[in-house]
Amino acid sequence: MLKLHHHPLCPFSRKVRVALRERGLAAELIEATPWEDEGFQKLNDAGEVPVLEDDGLVVADSNAIVEYLEEGYPGQTLFGKSLEQRNETRRLVAWFDVKFRREVTDLLWGEKLMRRLKRVGGPNSEALRWGTANLREHLGYVEYLYEGRRWLSGDDMTMADIAAASHLSVLDYLDVVPWKGFDGARDWYAKMKSRPAFRPLLADRLTGIKPPLHYDDPDF
Repeated sequence: MLKLHHHPLCPFSRKVRVALRERGLAAELIEATPWEDEGFQKLNDAGEVPVLEDDGLVVADSNAIVEYLEEGYPGQTLFGKSLEQRNETRRLVAWFDVKFRREVTDLLWGEKLMRRLKRVGGPNSEALRWGTANLREHLGYVEYLYEGRRWLSGDDMTMADIAAASHLSVLDYLDVVPWKGFDGARDWYAKMKSRPAFRPLLADRLTGIKPPLHYDDPDF
């Protein structure tokens, strides 16, 4: 059986969890806190989640895991049917996992949540200010993509949607997403929240940190 080492509010762990469920693959979920477990580096030299174990084979990094599942478990693709959409999907996955992470996730989720979990002090107010401003720009980009498409990379729900929604979901848990004024982005995210594969994420809770009331409501 597949085993996934993850953290409930890690966007990259969430991305893999949704991908597994969308493809109908069962996996044992093993919650991990790598910053507290020095032995975790035996699974991943980088000391980061997610990490997938498959019958003795260890696969680290969310994109490597998703590509491994795509190649090793033939069936429903999460990258799109056409070459054009597969290219667009990979471009957008990189957009959210690299650019969005650098400009938004690390500045908000990293400062407000991870610093607290790692007990390294309070958030940097300047980082929060820039992260909030950047988030509005990225929500505008989501609206631009969704305006002419059924999903972010085309007619099919793909890893682009999963990656974007995974990042936004951890930010929404912290109640820092300014949905008001971004109706298109909100409508797209509501579609993602309604998917059976995504719903389990919205049941995750961290002790001492409660999400806003709209967090697990598909209709906001």
